[in-house]
Amino acid sequence: MHTTRNNKNNGLWLLVVAGTLWGTGGLTGSLLARHTGLTSPAVAAYRLGLGGLVLVLMVVVTGRKWPRGRRAWTRITVVGLLAAGFQASYFAGVGRVSVSLATLLTIGAAPVLVLVAESALGRRRVDGRALVTVAIALGGLTLLIGVPEGGRELTAMLAGGGFALLAAAGFATMTIVGSRPVDGLDDLVGTGLAFTLGSFVLAPFAAAGGGLGFTPNGPGVGLLVALGVGPTAIAYAAYFRGLRTSEAGTAALMALLEPLVGTVLSIVVLGDRLGPAGGTGAVLLVVALFLEARRSAAGEVRPRSREAGAAPVETAGNATPVETAGKLS
Repeated sequence: MHTTRNNKNNGLWLLVVAGTLWGTGGLTGSLLARHTGLTSPAVAAYRLGLGGLVLVLMVVVTGRKWPRGRRAWTRITVVGLLAAGFQASYFAGVGRVSVSLATLLTIGAAPVLVLVAESALGRRRVDGRALVTVAIALGGLTLLIGVPEGGRELTAMLAGGGFALLAAAGFATMTIVGSRPVDGLDDLVGTGLAFTLGSFVLAPFAAAGGGLGFTPNGPGVGLLVALGVGPTAIAYAAYFRGLRTSEAGTAALMALLEPLVGTVLSIVVLGDRLGPAGGTGAVLLVVALFLEARRSAAGEVRPRSREAGAAPVETAGNATPVETAGKLS
């Protein structure tokens, strides 16, 4: 029992590492777009490709086994398509509404959808304590990101909101299924191959939306490598491993570290200012994450069954359209 509890705590910390690294993706992607002139979808396609390549190289170096069986290759295909589709849905939402609203809907709806799915599947009893934690998190996220003013056509708002919610549903689905490993498929192997596939699927859309070409330079290449290694390869490796011993609802809530860390970095690095509402939202997010972490660490661990599933994809970032270039979601 002691070993099981330690594994659960380790899994929780891996989720924290993943969320923190994801939070650096917005700033890195923003600087990358600034130095190269790439659009957000193009940066996302490069990020998927480089992150996948890094993971595949890790597999080769460490001598891990390659996928075996139909289930393993089905998982890889599904994850790759979902990664590309999640990106496309989010950016389609951003194109019709605002970045803040698309981000709010995507990141905010995902934990709710995960909790509903977990409750329906009997994996977690959603009690009043869980609902309060989610409510605090959503309130904090709203205050931190802010709700944009109106002025857009109703059809555009509905379409943009629909795409953002579609992205949220994709993240929730991948998180739920991603907590179930597949026999014959190592996490790093599956993720690396899936991300590589996803980059090829996303590339035509990125090319049509502004092109994939750019003039390589020192800062641009360095930022691209940093984006592919930190917020992508390492973050996802940590996230997938953390999902093995943590509930999907906990993982979805810990993903809210992304906008929180991104906001802190924008203040420290870019000199942005956080108003009273944003500061209150940040505090509420910290409180919600602390409550969920404490509940998860104190709860019982149910062994994971060896079922087919899909790996998770992170959510979108906040701030500006350029900053969202660093996000997978």
